[in-house]
Amino acid sequence: MKPLLICLFLLTNFVTAEITITRVFGPETKTGPYKHPSCLTELDNGDLYLAYYGGGGEYAESTRVFASRLVKGSSKWTAPQVIAGNPFKSLGNPVVWQAPDGVVWLFYVTRFGETWSTSRIKAKISRDGAKTWSDSFLVTLQDGTMVRNQPIVLSDGDYLLPIYHETGADTEFTGADSTSRMLRFTPGQTQWREVGVIRSDKGNIQPGVVETSPGNLIAYCRRCGDYKPTDQGWTVTASSTDGGKTWTKGTDSTFKNPNSALDFKKLANGHLLLVFNDHMYERSPLTVAISEDQGRTFLRRQNIMEGEGSYAYPTAIQTKDGKIHVIFTSDERSVIQHAVFDEADVLRP
Repeated sequence: MKPLLICLFLLTNFVTAEITITRVFGPETKTGPYKHPSCLTELDNGDLYLAYYGGGGEYAESTRVFASRLVKGSSKWTAPQVIAGNPFKSLGNPVVWQAPDGVVWLFYVTRFGETWSTSRIKAKISRDGAKTWSDSFLVTLQDGTMVRNQPIVLSDGDYLLPIYHETGADTEFTGADSTSRMLRFTPGQTQWREVGVIRSDKGNIQPGVVETSPGNLIAYCRRCGDYKPTDQGWTVTASSTDGGKTWTKGTDSTFKNPNSALDFKKLANGHLLLVFNDHMYERSPLTVAISEDQGRTFLRRQNIMEGEGSYAYPTAIQTKDGKIHVIFTSDERSVIQHAVFDEADVLRP
């Protein structure tokens, strides 16, 4: 599959940047028309490993989690294979991540009722580079607990998994009492434990978290509410000074959010990368912003995709070669897209 090279104009800084965007899978893939959301991780051997949930639609019965691999040096993804399923329940929101000890984690949700507010988080692990997987096990017991973004490794060696508790029991509205939450895991132990909650006036979910210095964390979260036109659609932000055990109250940031997912990552050089939809109620454009001062300012921004349509639910990683990869969905959640670029393309004066 030949990559599509596009040049996009950076409105805020008046520069151009080259981004490679490849269509990974579309409606022709035999996992059902729906492919959303997707998540990406780099394995120790340099392979890229992609997971998504597929089926007839977001609320279709028996949606399953699929995975595909881009072998290092190859340009073709392997045919998607089922890595999690349930004959009686629908699954969603897979998150794949390889920990420093080589264990690959798969988190996903099982929906027990008609809306996401009935979900619980389950997981599997792989000790052979995502070739085989363990049996599934419950991570949370509370209805409405879900996962969306990847864990981070804290300075003390613990893992922090951002999760959320969604309320509302409504397919078109997320309740104001929805909260972002954190689970902490100590390598060598066997249980993820809840350690912190982010509360805000209008509700927040799907947090992305970075640690800027030992114990000091920043989170950006998806806002709650509905999907109607608004002039109050802002990403929610909060901070922690004790490793995520407690958080400040979530407040509106300066970043727009159309009630859509985002990702927030720390790059190898310490810069912070935020990927989000820069609009208050439309899921376009899909934009990256970079902070060079530990999150105090984000002076550089670049649109990855823009125009009519929805370009949403990004997962961003930086691979060992320094490249930034953003995986996202488009075409009414039927197509998975893969963008690759250098940080320098966004920072170029």
